[in-house]
Amino acid sequence: MVTNDVAFVEFKHKLIEAVCRLAWEDKLDAEHTEEMVYKILPGPKPEYRCCVYKEREIVRGRIKLAGRQDISTDKESNNVVKVIEAACDECPIVAYSVTDICRFCLGKPCLKACNFNAIKPGEVRMHIDPAACRHCGACSKVCPFNAIVHMERPCKKSCPAGAIDYNEYGICTIDESKCIQCGQCIHSCPFGAIGSKVYLVNIIEDIKAGREVYAMCAPATEGQFGEDVDMAAMRNALIKLGFKDMVEVGLGGDMTAAYESEEWSEALKEGRKMTTSCCPAFINLLKKHFPAVYENNMSQTVSPMCAVSRYLKAIHPGCVTVFIGPCIAKKAETMDKSVEGNADYAMTYGELGSLMASKGIEFEKVNEAYQEASVWGKRFASGGGVAAAVIECMQERREDTSDIKLLKCAGGAECKKAVLMLANGRLSEDFIEGMMCEGGCVGGPSKHRTEAEITKARNTLLSKADKRNVLDNLKQYPMDSFSMYRDGHFEEEK
Repeated sequence: MVTNDVAFVEFKHKLIEAVCRLAWEDKLDAEHTEEMVYKILPGPKPEYRCCVYKEREIVRGRIKLAGRQDISTDKESNNVVKVIEAACDECPIVAYSVTDICRFCLGKPCLKACNFNAIKPGEVRMHIDPAACRHCGACSKVCPFNAIVHMERPCKKSCPAGAIDYNEYGICTIDESKCIQCGQCIHSCPFGAIGSKVYLVNIIEDIKAGREVYAMCAPATEGQFGEDVDMAAMRNALIKLGFKDMVEVGLGGDMTAAYESEEWSEALKEGRKMTTSCCPAFINLLKKHFPAVYENNMSQTVSPMCAVSRYLKAIHPGCVTVFIGPCIAKKAETMDKSVEGNADYAMTYGELGSLMASKGIEFEKVNEAYQEASVWGKRFASGGGVAAAVIECMQERREDTSDIKLLKCAGGAECKKAVLMLANGRLSEDFIEGMMCEGGCVGGPSKHRTEAEITKARNTLLSKADKRNVLDNLKQYPMDSFSMYRDGHFEEEK
C-alpha cells in the first residue's frame, strides 16, 4: 500500500528530477519552469489540495528550493530548512481538544481546573476556546475519561530544539536562532510544507563547466540501496553522471578517529570531559543552546566529510567536493565558511536518485573491489561507531582504555540530557558521543529505506570488508598536507 508520505516523497523527487533535466538542457528559466508547473498540474480540478491554484503555488515553491532560489522573505536567512507557506495547511492550532469520549459528567472537574475560563459546556460535550486557552494541560490531567487530548503539530513535536512555532495565521515558522537544521521536521509534516535547499543545479553547472567534481559518499551509504549496491557500484554510477571520481567518507572516519583519539588522550590526562564533533546537528545544538560546552568541551577535530574534502582539495587544487548521505544538517555544514576546505555541496540519497533519473542512469553491479576505509571508519554511521573507532585508535597506539567511561547518545532527547548534565557539572562519564538521529546516521531523516532493511543489507556488505587497522590505513594518505583541526589553517592552493 502506498501511503501519503510515500506518495509525497515520490512526487517531490519527480519534481527535482524535472528541474535537473532543465538544468542539463540549459532551460532552467522562468518560461520553462512555468511550463513545467502546468504540465504537472494541468487542472482544472485539483489532485491534492482545495484548488489547483494553491497546488501550483506549492509546486513553484518547491521548484525554487530545487533550483537554488530562496523562498524566504528574510534575505539574511542562512537556514537550509525552509517552510513553503502555501503548503502549510489544516493543522489544528489548539493545543488541547475535547474528544467525543467526553461524557459531560456532572462534576465537570475540567471546568473547575481551568484558571483561564477557557473551557465551557457545549451542547453535547465540553468545549475549549483556543483564544483563551493557555495550554497548561490542567483540564486534561483531571478528566476522568481521558477525553481531553494534547494535540501537538507533528513538525513541532519532532523538533528536538524547540525551534518550530506558528504565526497568527497558523503557518509554521522556524526560529533560526534555535534551529539546529537536523531536518527531523521535514519528513514529519504530512503536507510536505517543510523542505530543504537543493544544490543539484549548482553541481550540474560545475560538471557541465568541466570542473573536477568529486563525490564523497557517507559511511551510511552501504545498505541504503540493498546488498547489490556496494561502494564500487556507487562509484561507477557517479562517474557515469559526470563526477571525476568518488571517495568513501569512511576514510574520513578513519582520519577523524585518529586525530580525535589524540585529543581524548590529552583530555584524560587533564581531567577534562569532551564531546565528539562529527554530527553537524549535534554541533549546532551545542553552538546555539550550550555555547559554553561548545567552547570548552567539543572536540576540535573536523568531521569525516570535511577531512575527505580537505584531502581531495590538497591533492586536486580547485576541485569541487560533494557529500552524499542521509543528513540534512550536512547541507548547513557546507555553508559554514569558518571551516576552510569543507565540502562545497551536500545532497541526500533521494536527491541522488533524482539526479541519476534525470540522466537515465541506474545502479549496476560491478565485479571489482573498492575500499578505502577500515571497518571502523565504515561503522561511523551507527550509534556508538565513532567512540568505538576512537578507542580502537588509542588501543592501536597501545594506550590503556580500560578505565574510559563513555556516554553514547543517539536522538535529540538523549543528546540534550547528556549535554545538560555536562553543562551543570553532573556528568560522570569522560566522553559524550552525540548523534542527533536515533540509531546514528543510518537513521537520518533522508535515509533511503527502513532501518531494518538498511541494517540487513549493511551487515552483509560490511562483512566483506577487509580488517585493516585504522592507523596503518592512514599511512597510505598524505595526512601532513592538510589540517585535521577546525581552527587549523587550510590553504586550498598547495
